Amino acid sequence: MIKPKALKKGDTIAIIGPASPAPEGKLQSALQELKALGYEVKLTESCHAIHGYLAGTDDVRARDLNNMFLDQEVQGIICLRGGYGTMKLLHKLDIAAIKNNPKVFVGYSDITALHLYMNQRCKLVTFHGPMAASDIAGGLDDFSKEYFLKAITKPEAMGSIENPAGIEMECLVEGEAVGEVAGGNLALVTATMGTPDEIDTKGKLLFLEEIGEEPYRVDRMLTQLALAGKLQEASGIILGDWNDCEPKKRQNSLSLMEVFKEIIVPYGKPTIYNLKAGHCTPKVTIPFGVKARLKATERKLFIEETATIGWL
Repeated sequence: MIKPKALKKGDTIAIIGPASPAPEGKLQSALQELKALGYEVKLTESCHAIHGYLAGTDDVRARDLNNMFLDQEVQGIICLRGGYGTMKLLHKLDIAAIKNNPKVFVGYSDITALHLYMNQRCKLVTFHGPMAASDIAGGLDDFSKEYFLKAITKPEAMGSIENPAGIEMECLVEGEAVGEVAGGNLALVTATMGTPDEIDTKGKLLFLEEIGEEPYRVDRMLTQLALAGKLQEASGIILGDWNDCEPKKRQNSLSLMEVFKEIIVPYGKPTIYNLKAGHCTPKVTIPFGVKARLKATERKLFIEETATIGWL
């Protein structure tokens, strides 16, 4: 895997809008927060553009992403927000531009499609972490800030990934597994099925999180991954945050945990639940594409490989 250079104070971070738009006020707030952390900030056209439910047309959003990888003044890229739209860009992305100009790339939710593209096609390590308008604009809490900066500024293995104090991870299936971390938002992972960017889970630690999906919909998506062999091929499974995924309108429903036990547990893969990564606050930042060790019985996750390289 290709690793980006660790960010340092004074570096320039570009904000791009590859999915849905965000209010101008949140954009400006995020800009100030990043400057307070010691970075210069470059705003792109897609930060201000609105095309219905998208942050600009597909051409605008794809051009911003490609150009920010090519821009030699930019050392890191953070996504504005998720929402919808990144899968519409995949056929417009410049593999060579991304692969030959490795940079810290951060986002989650709908950004999952870009993580998979960059991890699998470009062999680039990326980061599942805070976004500009969704998280940074409000000021990161101390826990989230610590993990965010640790992931993108320290050219060393992150080591043990811990939850905030008082929030326990749970073991669903005991055992130990090793592999690169891959995955992201369940809906987006499932949406890649049958496409050239279908997720490859062979020997990987499959990370999944979701927001606002009732158990029957989670059931449907996990079943699709199971039928496609994605759960069987994974070395282990990491279930992150499942915000607002409990039953709502249906009187008769399985619980989310019952869905996990019926679909995931039978595969016998070491599995943990409730890692605070995803649509939650506080949240950990996780590098995708580097070796990690899951000790499910002990409810521990260790990132054993460096995700960035140091500056010479």
